[in-house]
Parts: sequence; C-alpha cells; structure tokens
Amino acid sequence: MNFFAKNKEENLSRRLRNGDSHAMREFYALYGTYLTAVCLRYVPDEEDMRDIIQDSMIQIITHISAFTYRGEGSLRAWATKIVVSQSLRFLREKKQHEWLLVHDVELPDVQEEEDPPINGIPPDVIHRLVTELPTGYRTVFNLYVFEGMSHQEIAQLLGIKPDTSASQLCRAKNLLAKKIKQYQKLQKQL
Repeated sequence: MNFFAKNKEENLSRRLRNGDSHAMREFYALYGTYLTAVCLRYVPDEEDMRDIIQDSMIQIITHISAFTYRGEGSLRAWATKIVVSQSLRFLREKKQHEWLLVHDVELPDVQEEEDPPINGIPPDVIHRLVTELPTGYRTVFNLYVFEGMSHQEIAQLLGIKPDTSASQLCRAKNLLAKKIKQYQKLQKQL
C-alpha cells in the first residue's frame, strides 16, 4: 500500500477538523453507505434512519476534534460508534426497547437451536430476517455480533444484567435460526 493511501483517513480527519467542505463530501462518499447499513441494523425504518444518520453526521463533524487517528480503519470505527450510539439513543427515546425495563426478572434458560447453514441465502435476505427480530433481541444481537461487544459491555451500555444480554442473544439466534429454516423450506418449494 502506498504512503498516500495508508494515510488517507488521517488526512481526511485533519481536513474535517480544519472545516474543509470537500472533506465532508469525501467522508460521506467513503462511509455513508456503510454507516447507513449500520444504522439500519438497529432502526429498520428508513425515515427514522435518515434522521439518525443526519444527527450522526452532525455529531461526527462537531466532535471530530475528539478523534485520535490510531491507524487505518480508526476513523470508520469511530464514526461507527457514533452511529450506534445515536441509534441506541433513538431507541431509548422512542421506548422501543421495553424489554429492557424488565431487567430484574430472571429469564429462563433457553436451549440453543442448531445454526442452520446459510450458504446460498442472499445477504439482503439475511439482513431482512435480522431486522424482523424484536427490537431488544435485534439490539443485543447487533451489539454482540457486529460490534463485537461482550455481554458485560452490552449490559453496561443498555443498563441490563450480563445474563439478560446472553439470554436475549440466545433468543435472537434461535428466532433467526427458525426464520432461516422457514426461508430455506419455502425456497425448496419454489
């Protein structure tokens, strides 16, 4: 990789800090689609997603001075955290995560479904099936699978117990496995 490409994010972040209007357009061209997909994992409504992305972009621009370049991918990772935070804030404000209000209730253990093979299932179908999960399941699933958070981190972020996070993940995976099996059965019938 050449020197310019290697330092592209660092250069872009510097230009954003200096108020370069072209830098914001470049930032959006580079990361807009990805950040939109991240947001849609948490908030599947496109109108709400647009508002969240707009709020996220404002947060990114106004807080770019807090960003520290730590190597290739660090700007994208930092922006992703902002989008996830804005998405979770939206869910809290909309009270779409009411399952979090029962965090003191011990949820019974659920036996884990066997993961069905997903070979041949288009990514957009998998995405649709994930967005069909109940909000709480989907939120924990996304934080664990896509953001790489531990149950302890998820619990701290959402104000729940780590066991509740683990239970919600198990339930999300089981429901997703059932949806995948239903999809595969339907495809065999066609």
